[in-house]
Amino acid sequence: MADRYQQFTKTPVGRFLVPKLGLPNPATLRRYRPGQPPLDGPALLGAAPGGRLEKTVRTQLSGAGIEVLTAPVEDRRYGALVFDATGITDPAQLRELYLFFHPVIRKVGACGRVVVLGTPPELAEGRERIAQRALEGFTRSVGKELKRGATVQLVYVAPGAEEAAESTLRFLLSAKSAFVDGQVVRVGTEGIPAVPTPENWEKPLAGKVALVTGASRGIGEAIAEVFARDGAHVVALDIPAQGADLSKVANRIGGSALQLDITAADAPEKLANHLKERHDGVDIVVHNAGITRDKTLGNLTEGAWDAVLTVNLAAQLAVNDKLLADKVLRPNGRIIGVSSMAGIAGNVGQTNYATSKAGVIGMVNDAAPKLAEYGGTINAVAPGFIETQMTAAIPLVIREAGRRLSSLGQGGLPVDVAETIAWYANPASAAVNGNVVRVCGQALLGA
Repeated sequence: MADRYQQFTKTPVGRFLVPKLGLPNPATLRRYRPGQPPLDGPALLGAAPGGRLEKTVRTQLSGAGIEVLTAPVEDRRYGALVFDATGITDPAQLRELYLFFHPVIRKVGACGRVVVLGTPPELAEGRERIAQRALEGFTRSVGKELKRGATVQLVYVAPGAEEAAESTLRFLLSAKSAFVDGQVVRVGTEGIPAVPTPENWEKPLAGKVALVTGASRGIGEAIAEVFARDGAHVVALDIPAQGADLSKVANRIGGSALQLDITAADAPEKLANHLKERHDGVDIVVHNAGITRDKTLGNLTEGAWDAVLTVNLAAQLAVNDKLLADKVLRPNGRIIGVSSMAGIAGNVGQTNYATSKAGVIGMVNDAAPKLAEYGGTINAVAPGFIETQMTAAIPLVIREAGRRLSSLGQGGLPVDVAETIAWYANPASAAVNGNVVRVCGQALLGA
């Protein structure tokens, strides 16, 4: 559904009235198009004394085709500001953040990027742990101060994972992360194999088989399209009632369609057999299928509770168990869940839905160490307000609040969720495990 208010702000009348009345003025976000420059301007790279990432990051950014500056240039706007804060080992050194950002933060261009790199606090001790945890308050606040569609992220990189952070940096600095803002990403080392570098960063999923559930429309359709763009063969799955739309999606992207009710008792076995017989296994599994049955708890029927928990959580667990037990998920495979801001912050009338989506986060927390032993990863996205058929049915006032109550002041698009999932799926993201990243424009509620 179109955001009519945002369209109004771009009209001559809107451009006159919006600043006069102090109304929200959401920027038009820069989204990815094949062949576009990675950044709209150079990246200014800085580091606290003793930082361990600066040299590696400079090489990685240059390899991505980004112009890297190591000192401010007068009258120059920047596509990104990147700061290596791993050298900060005492709270007194947090002043390094001020010294780097204060002179240049107003020079971040439209839809620019700010990325701070740190050490996971849980891997540090004493004052270093305190200082590194403080970075989260800094980045979340900067995200609320940036304007014109610019975003900020914090990336904690474990010692030894310096080379493994490249796919994350490429994603967060690119237009693919347009609606990801104010997030904390962890890049680790535990259990990961040697992180491969794609032969072609534009086709990182070449030769991979990807299963996407709920693929006939909305976010699932967008995931299927992005995966196909990135080179994967997509097995698009949905219930038989969506068969016609599912076939259209599969045919358009050159994938294959599978009509299956994943809540059926024999669905995991049928799915495992299909993937083994037709594709010799699967590399990427995206649990996107989900339903809502919204009522306040006092009005919620037992059937509505059970239906939502079964589709949104229990069926996913059953599929995971089967694919892992039968080794249908190939080595270095990816499992990706779709949670929700409701699973983080809760929502009126969605006790069943929020419970199921918080359970998806629990699934990631529980399975990440197990997948690491398997040589794979499991992560999740937590979408906020995304422009879909479901959000179009929300009452007008609530819908407008959902759009505006974020640092970016607008709703996201299904492709924003899909691009984040594609980053998880990238073979070069092998060190990204156990993460839950919100795709919400830094919504002003929740964590």
